[in-house]
Amino acid sequence: MIKNVHVRDIIELNVAMICISTSGALGRYIDMPVPVIIGFRALLAGVLLFLFCKWKKVSFRTKSKDRPMIILSGILMGLHWITYFYALKLSNVAIGMLSIFTYPVITALLEPILLKTKFEKIHLLLTLLVLIGIYFLVPDLNFEDSYTKAVILGVISALCYALRNIIMKTKVGDYNGSVLMWYQLVVVSIVLFPFLCIADSSGIQEQWLPTLTLALLTTAIGHTLFLNSFKRFSITTASIISSVQPVYGIIIGMIFLNEIPVLSTIIGGVLILTSVVIESIRTYN
Repeated sequence: MIKNVHVRDIIELNVAMICISTSGALGRYIDMPVPVIIGFRALLAGVLLFLFCKWKKVSFRTKSKDRPMIILSGILMGLHWITYFYALKLSNVAIGMLSIFTYPVITALLEPILLKTKFEKIHLLLTLLVLIGIYFLVPDLNFEDSYTKAVILGVISALCYALRNIIMKTKVGDYNGSVLMWYQLVVVSIVLFPFLCIADSSGIQEQWLPTLTLALLTTAIGHTLFLNSFKRFSITTASIISSVQPVYGIIIGMIFLNEIPVLSTIIGGVLILTSVVIESIRTYN
């Protein structure tokens, strides 16, 4: 019975990764300024999650001592999304998605320090395998072109994401994952609302469907499922398993954007999937 529950948890986490991985193709496809895209994403997803929480009759109450960290997690989430989408605009789905996948390594290094958890050497070995996979997936870098800027932004995005996930790990046991995600979306919406007023947001009229998909599938469903996984996995374990996300994203990019990966991309994807399988088996036993 316990093993069946574990298999279900692994499947649920992978469903979350498929949902979140649609962000790469959608980020490339939607033709609006990045702050506008993220602003609409947060607003729409916030409304959807609010209605969902009301339907489920979930309490929105939070303890006053937890609010500063929840607000900080929202700011970090917004920074993660903005830098990630700029990375996508400067490169392609593969570069944009893979550059942020330095975050499992960052998480593995920060979690024992910030959460006082046990340091496990196997996590460093597995994240090293992920990095080798990313090395094969990323084309040759020229430090004078936009790809380098994209990778730098991707690493900054990864740092913000790792810190946000660590903060959420300390709160997800006390609050519903959908509520925590809703509060983060409120923070992002408030911060980016001025951009919706001053920047050109006329593109939303023609691109409301992909923007709604980004809000519902990628954000409301995907990130809520990912947050809920923190109750059953350590942040590092969830991060390493989620390394399959860029593989899903590249496949989606192939189908919808015709961005065909080269041989090195396939090799990198196999290495990343290998790390996912190893970690899944290790946590299963």
